[in-house]
Amino acid sequence: MPARHFDRDRVRTLRRSRDITQSEVAEAVGVGGSTVASWELGTSAPDGEKLPALAKFFGLPLDELFPRGTDELPDLADLRCDAGYSQYQTKGLIGTKSSGPVANAERGKRRLSEKFHRPLADAYGVTVEELLAAQERSFGNEVPAPADATRVPRSVAEKITYLLEHSYPGAQVAPSDAEIALAVNDHAGGQVVSEDGVLALRTGAESDLPPIVAEGLAELFAVSPLYFQPDDTVARQVAEGLRLLAAARTGAVRRVEARGLGPEGLSDDVLAFVNQVVEELASREKPGTDGDPGR
Repeated sequence: MPARHFDRDRVRTLRRSRDITQSEVAEAVGVGGSTVASWELGTSAPDGEKLPALAKFFGLPLDELFPRGTDELPDLADLRCDAGYSQYQTKGLIGTKSSGPVANAERGKRRLSEKFHRPLADAYGVTVEELLAAQERSFGNEVPAPADATRVPRSVAEKITYLLEHSYPGAQVAPSDAEIALAVNDHAGGQVVSEDGVLALRTGAESDLPPIVAEGLAELFAVSPLYFQPDDTVARQVAEGLRLLAAARTGAVRRVEARGLGPEGLSDDVLAFVNQVVEELASREKPGTDGDPGR
């Protein structure tokens, strides 16, 4: 199983640099203080489902603090751990008296019943297709990641991170937490979020997104406020649009014809937005415009 890499030295250094005790870490992830001490000594390692809580506690992305190998793809146990669930807890996710169905699938003994696909996919924050691909890996079958798959951001933290990673292609620099807070407060006409508040939203420490903050974020990133609503369809549309825009910006800038992209294509509104931005970028590349001359 392609487990994530736990670097005890980095965790210990992070903790000490922030003046955090082992007991505070233990309380945050639901273990005893002696357990954290053993992790840092290297006599034991945290269960995979504890890693998301550790990453959240330190305010770092899971993939950054506990990365997988470059070419490694998740199996069922990896998806469960990344969502922060123990195997025992999965019985509550699928409404059964035991975790046997999930345990058997993770061990490559018996595939999941179809009725469990959607509940588990939703709980793990993945699509059904991603869940089934991970299941095949649990059975020892190699299933590559789709070449053009766009990971749909679902949580507030994922959506903000996605925008930061995909709205600034090429040499463009994404705004800092302080700059995001300033832009949102300018939109609101008053203090509605702090730099620390943006950090909490971006890392998942806080998931409650006030409407006025959502509006400010939408204005800053030039997306519809609907993007921050719990609707996978809207999130997928924006994700596809940003991916397409980045491709256009880093390659030859031209009008975008996006029908047929993915199973749904882009909506008329998103397609119009992408084309508008691409046209603006193209005009800035012409000498004598507001952009860099001759760029």
